[in-house]
Amino acid sequence: MGRAFEFRKARKMKRWSAMAKTFTRIGKDIVMAVKDGGPDPDNNARLRAVIQNAKAANMPKDNVERAIKKAFDKNTENFKEVLFEGYAPYGIAVLVETATDNNNRTVANVRSYFNKANGNLGTSGSVEFMFDQSCNFHIQGEGLDPEEMELEFIDFGVEEVFADDDGILLYGPFENFGNIQKELENRGLEILSSGFERIPQTLTKLSAEQQEEVEKLIEKIEEDDDVQNVYHNMDISE
Repeated sequence: MGRAFEFRKARKMKRWSAMAKTFTRIGKDIVMAVKDGGPDPDNNARLRAVIQNAKAANMPKDNVERAIKKAFDKNTENFKEVLFEGYAPYGIAVLVETATDNNNRTVANVRSYFNKANGNLGTSGSVEFMFDQSCNFHIQGEGLDPEEMELEFIDFGVEEVFADDDGILLYGPFENFGNIQKELENRGLEILSSGFERIPQTLTKLSAEQQEEVEKLIEKIEEDDDVQNVYHNMDISE
């Protein structure tokens, strides 16, 4: 199943672990989606996808509705998505996706995390090129054959299809998100969740002690309220 599958499998249990943090992240995703395409999920594919993720995370409907309304609040007028790039110890590349209403605060915080861990915050473009941005869909898999689906969805941009314990996963390039989502909906297939990932083109192997040092930095960054996702190219397959 290749490099991308192994990377995702290794990360699976590390992401979105704390319920409160998950709801905060999804709430920000909803705000950004509404600002980007409006409050009507029927006319906003990005919002539709985030609402699916909210359901998958058992986020209460009231929370979703409040987040949609919050998008029109004056307190979110300056809300924007900012990508930070840097290096952890031992040359590990790190990408940090944030959603913030105070860029100066977020820059200062992220820089301090890198500095305290003997890493450094880089300039725009210094790390991003090392990652491929992809989209993913997790659908209800009952009665479906992953191999048949892969053949049927090639024309819509899907590159990988495989089954897991909870359904079927489809992966494709970032730019094909809309095409894949539309075809899944046209076929009446239930989308359990969907999203975007940044997959490292190569992985760097570290010793157990070195890996632990880098993981402390990653965990510290992930704790920040402005941070949505953190990606790196450290090999954590073992």
